[in-house]
Amino acid sequence: MDYPSVEQVEEASREQLCRWIRFLPSPGRRAVGSIEFQNVLNQEAQVMDRIVARWKEAGGFTPQLSKSIGWEA
Repeated sequence: MDYPSVEQVEEASREQLCRWIRFLPSPGRRAVGSIEFQNVLNQEAQVMDRIVARWKEAGGFTPQLSKSIGWEA
């Protein structure tokens, strides 16, 4: 799963935010060992910080959301 843009995060539904929280890899993971690692890490960490902030504002997971999303991407 690719990281969304900041614009996509701002427009995302609560369900989409929960999916990203559950399924996005850790920031920078796709660039480990690459000369671009630090840039990718910084960019993805910024996006993840915004996802987490919006997710908390939206109320996070409910048991129903968690069940509907499941554990497989």
